[in-house]
Amino acid sequence: MSEVRKGYVRPLDIRRGQVDMAHGSGGRAMAQLIEELFARHLGNEWLAQGDDGALLPAPGGGRLVMATDSHVVSPLFFPGGDIGCLSVHGTINDVAVMGAKPLWLSAAFILEEGFSLADLARIVQSMAQAAREAGVPIVTGDTKVVERGKGDGVFITTTGVGVVAPGHELSGRNARAGDAILVSGTLGDHGMAIMAERESLGFESPIVSDTAALHGLIAAMRESGADLHVVRDPTRGGLATTLNEIAQQSGVGMMLQEKALPVKPAVAAACEFLGLDPLYVANEGKLLAICAAADAPKLLAAMQAHPLGAQAAIVGTVNEDAHHFVQMTTAFGGRRIVDWLSGEQLPRIC
Repeated sequence: MSEVRKGYVRPLDIRRGQVDMAHGSGGRAMAQLIEELFARHLGNEWLAQGDDGALLPAPGGGRLVMATDSHVVSPLFFPGGDIGCLSVHGTINDVAVMGAKPLWLSAAFILEEGFSLADLARIVQSMAQAAREAGVPIVTGDTKVVERGKGDGVFITTTGVGVVAPGHELSGRNARAGDAILVSGTLGDHGMAIMAERESLGFESPIVSDTAALHGLIAAMRESGADLHVVRDPTRGGLATTLNEIAQQSGVGMMLQEKALPVKPAVAAACEFLGLDPLYVANEGKLLAICAAADAPKLLAAMQAHPLGAQAAIVGTVNEDAHHFVQMTTAFGGRRIVDWLSGEQLPRIC
């Protein structure tokens, strides 16, 4: 990234300043924004190379995994997180659920003219902290500015690269009849935190997003020795849609147990108030795992021993079903189909 010569331009006024079109022009103002804000907080040896891309060490053995995700969450700041840490966590998780160790991230920003530099700095600092805590550095990036009214503050696209060791690959194609289905914790926390903040809904117990990087939890699950077949993070569309995707990929059916599904009382109450089903509400710091039934108890124990899996539960089984239906045994002993999400019940949640 270009160095701005001291004294040539006035330092950024982070506290009162705003993004303007010059910050996306490719000239001195853009170089200054990169140097004084992005590089200051996100800096590392790869980012400091200053080229259009990062020259990275080749991982020894295994196969590369690459994932990308765009983040347009509204509001930008919410209980438990913000668009910055969310953009780091979300892409790390997309890499990790493939069985890979996340290694590096890139970040691209689309900024709206007039956006507060103080808010931008807050977002970048949050990204830096999330990347640092996860041990996955942001090594390259890009910044563009659009005219006032043509964006919505800031959009962030992150891309992650990781490496998966031979035999550690995970895929939605690997579920088998007889397998057990587990979740790492309570459902719907992130989606309802966003909805409550967006609609200014006051609940007796505040709802906080669960946004978190899950690669440490997945590593602990691996160390248990359990025969893991599938790991996924149920984001948009929630657990229900994610299980339907896996059922189609693997050519199987699923049977959930309603009584076993962990949902916080505040989330359940908010969903009831808004006419939503927590099965379809997104998480950003939970995962579902499908493993051989015999290994489910030790996998559950490993998940519950990790801070991000303390409320893990076995919630269902995989079965043979030519129709690839996901069903649920209700609390009253009946059965119902848990279908794909139809439409978009919670837009702009990630």
